[in-house]
Amino acid sequence: MIYFLQVSDTLQQIASNVNSAITQADKNGDGSISLGELLSMGGWLMYPLIGLLLVAIFFFAERLIAIRRAGRIDANFMNIIRDHIVSGNVTAARSFAKNTNNPVARIIDKGIQRIGKPIDIIEDSMENVGKLELYNLERNLSVLSLVYGIAPMMGFLGTIIGMLQLFYNISATGEFTPAAIAGGIYTKMITSAAGLIIGMLAYIGYNFLNAQIGKVTNKMEASAAEFMDVLQEPTK
Repeated sequence: MIYFLQVSDTLQQIASNVNSAITQADKNGDGSISLGELLSMGGWLMYPLIGLLLVAIFFFAERLIAIRRAGRIDANFMNIIRDHIVSGNVTAARSFAKNTNNPVARIIDKGIQRIGKPIDIIEDSMENVGKLELYNLERNLSVLSLVYGIAPMMGFLGTIIGMLQLFYNISATGEFTPAAIAGGIYTKMITSAAGLIIGMLAYIGYNFLNAQIGKVTNKMEASAAEFMDVLQEPTK
C-alpha cells in the first residue's frame, strides 16, 4: 500500500512539474500555449527544422506547378497532327507542334523532324527527348527526399542533445528528481515530434508528385505510340 502511495505521489509530482513547464512556456499568460510558444520550447534546433519545412513547401509548390503545366495537353492535339501528316502537310504539323509548349508536343516535334528516316531511328529520337522531359519533370524532387530523410534524424538529434544537457545539469547540480527529469524530457521531445511531422509531410509530397509525373509520362508514351501509328497510315 505504501509503495502504491509513493508511486502515486511521484506521478502527481511529475504531472505538477509538466504543468509548471507549460506555465513557464505560456509567455503571454493566456492560460494556453500557442504554436509559436510550443516550438520555442524545442530549442535552437527548431530553426533548421523550420528551414527544412519551408524548403520542402517551396520545392513542392514549384514542382506541382511545373508538372501540372506539363500535363495540360489539348485533347485535339494528336488529331490535328494526324490530319496534317496524313494529308502530307508535314510543315504545318511541325509548326503546330513547335508552337505548343508541353513535353508531348516536343516529343512529337522531334518525331516529325525525323520523318523519312527508318522507324527505329524515329523511335530512338523521340525516346531520347522523352528521357530529357522526364528528367526536367523530376528535377528538384531529390530535395524533398532529402528533407524527409534528414528532418526525423535532426529531430532525434535534438532529443539526444536535450538529454545530454539534462544529465549534465543533473551531474552539475546533483538534483536527480522527477521534476528535473520531466521538464527536460517534455521540452526536448518537441524536436522529435517536429522532425517526424516535417519528414512525413515531405514524404507525402514526394510520393504525390511522383504519381503526378507518372500520369504525364503515360500521356507522353501514349502520344508517341499514336504518332508512330500515324506514320504507318497512308498519305492522301
